[in-house]
Amino acid sequence: MRLMVRLRGFAALYLLGSALASANTVPVPKNAVASAHPLATAAGMDVLRAGGNAFDAAVAVSAVLAVVEPASSGVGGGGFYLLHFAKNGRNVMVDARETAPMAARRDMYVAPDRAPGTSSTDGPLAAGIPGEPAAWAHLAQRYGRFPLSRSLAPAIRVARDGFPLYQRLQNAIRVKQSQLAASPDAGHVFLQQGQIPDVGAVIRQPELAATLELLAREGAKGFYEGPFAGRLVDGIRRDGGIWTRQDLAHYRVVERDPLVLHYRDATLVTASPPSAGGVVMGEALNILAGYDYAHLGADSRRHLAIEALRRGFRDRAEYLGDPDFVSMPLTRLLSMDYAAGMATAIRLDRATPSDVLRPAAEEVEGPHTTHFSVLDAAGNRVAATISVNLFFGATYVVPGTGFLLNDTMDDFSTEVGKPNAFQLVGADANAVGPGKRPLSSMTPTFVETPKGLLIIGSPGGSTIISNVFFGILGWFDGMSAAQIVAMPRIHHQYLPDVVTLEPGALTAAERAALERQGHRISEGRNAWGNTQVITWDYGTGKVETASDPRGFGAGQVY
Repeated sequence: MRLMVRLRGFAALYLLGSALASANTVPVPKNAVASAHPLATAAGMDVLRAGGNAFDAAVAVSAVLAVVEPASSGVGGGGFYLLHFAKNGRNVMVDARETAPMAARRDMYVAPDRAPGTSSTDGPLAAGIPGEPAAWAHLAQRYGRFPLSRSLAPAIRVARDGFPLYQRLQNAIRVKQSQLAASPDAGHVFLQQGQIPDVGAVIRQPELAATLELLAREGAKGFYEGPFAGRLVDGIRRDGGIWTRQDLAHYRVVERDPLVLHYRDATLVTASPPSAGGVVMGEALNILAGYDYAHLGADSRRHLAIEALRRGFRDRAEYLGDPDFVSMPLTRLLSMDYAAGMATAIRLDRATPSDVLRPAAEEVEGPHTTHFSVLDAAGNRVAATISVNLFFGATYVVPGTGFLLNDTMDDFSTEVGKPNAFQLVGADANAVGPGKRPLSSMTPTFVETPKGLLIIGSPGGSTIISNVFFGILGWFDGMSAAQIVAMPRIHHQYLPDVVTLEPGALTAAERAALERQGHRISEGRNAWGNTQVITWDYGTGKVETASDPRGFGAGQVY
């Protein structure tokens, strides 16, 4: 069964059990990896050089990132793996998003006095059931050429032997120093006598190495069942969590059909719910398709893109959630008729205040994620965005396991209309519920035109969607991989009704133009995102990688 919408110049498809054949017949001349850390990129390239495919490399990259980027992802986290199979053109999204424990309840984070609390962000009560270990086993067993033990070997080595602390991770430790110190096992790894280690200090994680060795020997079953699972549950319940052994034993990754979108001459394959990224981006591109966007002035283009994102994020708040629990009107939201209706309220000379749009909540991810991109010499590709949500997740390590738990439960709408840590609001579609997967902004994406291919994704919490959206528009404008990852970033997410800027993202004149149109501007003190890109030019065969200069990552082509 296929639900399809094809209207003027743009089509959005929500595929059910379908496949998209690649239009490209040019052989891929090179393997390529771009990730947020050189050791992770090197691990992926090592697997590819040894004869593994893109899916083996994805396991290796993910596992090393779990060791060297623990503030952003890890064994205790989850995410989405977007896969393309060159042999048959099939695309699939492996949903490894965390699930709520079966004891979770709608109002579990609402204090009796309605006072704000931290139980959805700090400590074991904040943690969903992790998906990363199951995803690694799934990729290795179903799609890889190598056994799981081979692809995990680099991560085990780095965890055991250690890696030098780098500035970005040291900054994250500084932000969460007190919380890390409150978890003895976390403090033991990331602090030295309770203090922040110097850049260059070697971070060794022998207990994490032992957990990875368990996975290498026994696969996902060794993690989710048996003595290890019992140790996890006992530790978590002792410290206030609600996991059970049944929660772990019942966890499964889900293979979902990604969203397939068309804009101009491009086909975009991107994340479907429970990620909101593809839907928001599809709505925004639909709106742009109703204008001669390529020939508008720069100020008008910027204004129109902000207005398009405003409306996409509004619908995110009301309609989107876990597709296994809620029904979403995706065909309507991604239709050109719907986009045309939204565009009637857009003025090219004036901002639309968010409070005049229909409220998203009729009733009363973190910027600390990671992304990597992989292309192999057969044309297989992976775009993966994985996370523990906020910096260091729940900042809690179950004794003896070596890994941090996520705090992904905060990605639910813990109370209708109440903003989460990223100031995103939500309604009942994304309410806390037993076994549910919380809505995410992660947006791993493939973009293909007759001229070439873009593989892109980014961390950044709610800004992920705008990072990817503007990166794709930059590629359409002819930007190189390096230019895409370095481009200045702006963001709007419906509420709060403010255009957020990176420091120096706009000139004084550009900022003044937005303000004259009625936009409220907030320029932050810090840069955001850590975009990882691969591009492939079909005409020349040239493959390029680029890692965001804001981060510590690296890209390699072989």
